[in-house]
Amino acid sequence: MRVSQRMLFNTYVSNMNRSLTDLVETNIKSQTQKDVNKPSDNPVGMARILDHREALASVSQYRDNIDTAKGWLNLSDTTLSQVSTIITRAKEIAEQASTGSMTADNREQVSYEVRQLFQQLVSLGNTEFDGKSIYAGHKVDQNAFEETLWMTTNDANVSSKQFSIQGASSKSIVIQFTNSGNVGHDPLNYRFSKDGGDTFVEKQLTPPDTTLDLDGVTLDLEDNTPVRANDPDNTNDTEGTWLWVRPTARYMGDDEDGATVNGIKTTLAGGNTEAEGAFSKNVVVRIDEATDLASEIKYSFSMDGGTTWTEGNSKSADGTASNAVLIVPGGTLTIASNAGVNSLASGAQFIIKPDMAAIDFQIQENETVRVNDVGKDIFGGIYKANGASSESTVFSDNSMLLSNASPSENLFETMGNLVAFLETNNQSGVQKCLADLNASQQHVLTRTADVGGREKRLQVADNVLSNLEINEKERISNIEDADIGELMTQLSQQQIAYQAVLKSSSVIMKMNLMDYV
Repeated sequence: MRVSQRMLFNTYVSNMNRSLTDLVETNIKSQTQKDVNKPSDNPVGMARILDHREALASVSQYRDNIDTAKGWLNLSDTTLSQVSTIITRAKEIAEQASTGSMTADNREQVSYEVRQLFQQLVSLGNTEFDGKSIYAGHKVDQNAFEETLWMTTNDANVSSKQFSIQGASSKSIVIQFTNSGNVGHDPLNYRFSKDGGDTFVEKQLTPPDTTLDLDGVTLDLEDNTPVRANDPDNTNDTEGTWLWVRPTARYMGDDEDGATVNGIKTTLAGGNTEAEGAFSKNVVVRIDEATDLASEIKYSFSMDGGTTWTEGNSKSADGTASNAVLIVPGGTLTIASNAGVNSLASGAQFIIKPDMAAIDFQIQENETVRVNDVGKDIFGGIYKANGASSESTVFSDNSMLLSNASPSENLFETMGNLVAFLETNNQSGVQKCLADLNASQQHVLTRTADVGGREKRLQVADNVLSNLEINEKERISNIEDADIGELMTQLSQQQIAYQAVLKSSSVIMKMNLMDYV
């Protein structure tokens, strides 16, 4: 076979290109210090690298969530510690004011500080992190609390009735009735004072009017509320009905106290159905066969909005006209029988929608931590619950509260009463507030411990993720990173090889048959 010059040239160029390609690739690896720079370098290794990078990105996001959650919870921890400090100061004042050594003037003097302490507590209840309220549930774009007026009375017949207050006052208002009767049915003479009882303004409530005019503030009592007369010449008379209009705080955020039920393809709604329990998400209940409530009820339920159903559930027949109670995940659905009148159509559905307030941050693949709180369950105050006709004091109905707090643990109500009793020189009232402050502080400390527990969870999760992050980086490094010593040796060898190819090619290319003719 004749070896032509063209064949020689192609062979030389091919060898040079191959040597140069190897040298360039090794040079790139030396620059990046990585064995795998593109999928073709190691297809299987690149797939593993991408999996590890995805896991590393998830870990990074979880750690970012933890950092943000730490900010929320650290601020809440600090805030509740400040609340406890304020309560301690209020207790010191109440201890002094509950003794007989303090005069009316002394109690008035310390009342200014207590009112400031109360306002500071309202401000702490409205604490924000990064512009978001941490005690308002999902309503993070607004304050959790606002200062308002509420009423305290020594008469159980009055406290069991509803009332409403409009207006504002910088001082507590004490109200005394000078004759007995029923509001809205009997002419009632009353008098009130805005200066702690030094001076009184006398007025009359004429039937059917139920609203007391307090010069800038109105107090509307429920019709037919019974009141008892006081001795107008004796401001220490406790036999009659006394009212104190004083400060409190209204909660304006979300709660987690209950659940609402909406009916679809059924005439039953509102008071005919109710749900009880601790529901983490919406539950849809479907009636599978038409029936009355006294017979067997076959039903299914869905936890994903009706995409998938858990079938084969039933409530056995009892043959009575009692309400039907269906067991569902998280609690029960009670359908009122209406004395046997109500019935269920096939395909009828009931959607249980729990009241939601929690803001959860995901800190691991299957783990979340709550960063906010329901302010009323910590500070108390007054609140109009979903479906309620009027406002009421928080903790007055323990059956609706997960915290099982008692009325004496309502911090805003206790502080509001303390302000009122100091401003009106009511020593026995101050003594009652002192005991309630102890209960309120203990309640706040318990909630502080709960926040601290969540902070500890974040620390543990952060440590776990830190170790996981190191592990993922090591696994990527084992596949991707180059051995620098080996790489430098390889680079030197390929440089020598390339130079040899160039040298030998140049020598051979100079040789020609004509040189020997």
